[in-house]
Amino acid sequence: MNPIEYIHPPDQAHAIAAASAAETHVIAGGTTLVDLMRLEVIQPTAVVDVTGLPLRAIAIGADGSAMLGALVTNADVADHPEISTRFPALVEALRSGASPQIRNMATVGGNLLQRTRCPYFRDVATACNKRTPGSGCSAIGGFTRSHAVLGTSVHCIATHPSDMCVALVALEAIAHVQGPTGARAIPVEQLHTLPGDHPEIESQLRPGELIVQVELPARPFAARSRYVKVRDRASFAFALASAAAALELDGETIRQARLALGGVATKPWRAPEAEAALAGKRISRDVFARAAQLAMDGAAPQPGNAFKVELARRTIVRALERAGGLA
Repeated sequence: MNPIEYIHPPDQAHAIAAASAAETHVIAGGTTLVDLMRLEVIQPTAVVDVTGLPLRAIAIGADGSAMLGALVTNADVADHPEISTRFPALVEALRSGASPQIRNMATVGGNLLQRTRCPYFRDVATACNKRTPGSGCSAIGGFTRSHAVLGTSVHCIATHPSDMCVALVALEAIAHVQGPTGARAIPVEQLHTLPGDHPEIESQLRPGELIVQVELPARPFAARSRYVKVRDRASFAFALASAAAALELDGETIRQARLALGGVATKPWRAPEAEAALAGKRISRDVFARAAQLAMDGAAPQPGNAFKVELARRTIVRALERAGGLA
């Protein structure tokens, strides 16, 4: 058994300093980190417990925006009445994720940074470029039913697992981080990176940086947002395909749209071409189907997950119908 140093910093400055050390991981709810440690996928020399930091507030602004502390649990966000009214897609995404027990422990910051559920990543007996750079990707040519069809590379086709992140991308949320060099604000759409040649790099965070808050801006489409998830089981299953859709309507005309996809891409996937195609159109199933077609252009499926392309299109149409009041 490898010895692990446990660090419980008294404040944010000490947490940042401790998290800056190599082979050190931050722990909050632990719903991802503890699993990976048990599997020996990661073997940190130290863990920094940030649960004592004052990051558990949900604040609603006078303009209708919201600020979520990084340590707010998924359950507390989903149960907040004003979040439900102002950002329904986020609540639907959170309630569709994991189990009640996990939602009671999992945090906003941890959900943003959770690792892939690719079975090859979690099996240390297989090759995985994300786990061991340069070792190869056992998923390519392997069992790929759960893997990505968008944003893939020759080095990695693992799917990003988060439901919450898909909704945050559609809602144009912003992650506020603090680190050794100060504060930064990163749009959630830009927080996660594509695998490219370096699938082991999964986010824009620098060493020692902590997510401290997530901002939900007041957008005219936020209150008319919905999340649809398709999965093998009714609960405690990851998405085969999911979509978060948000529409600002003028009568039956779409003034602007936001669309993000999950379960089909290597990161929470925004579909700007589909959004542009929706703007100025009257809501209809045909318009939504055209947008869904555009959203999946460029998909590169493996033989085992080719079904995801059509499944994602239908999921997008369903989410847009719900956001537009047609379903």
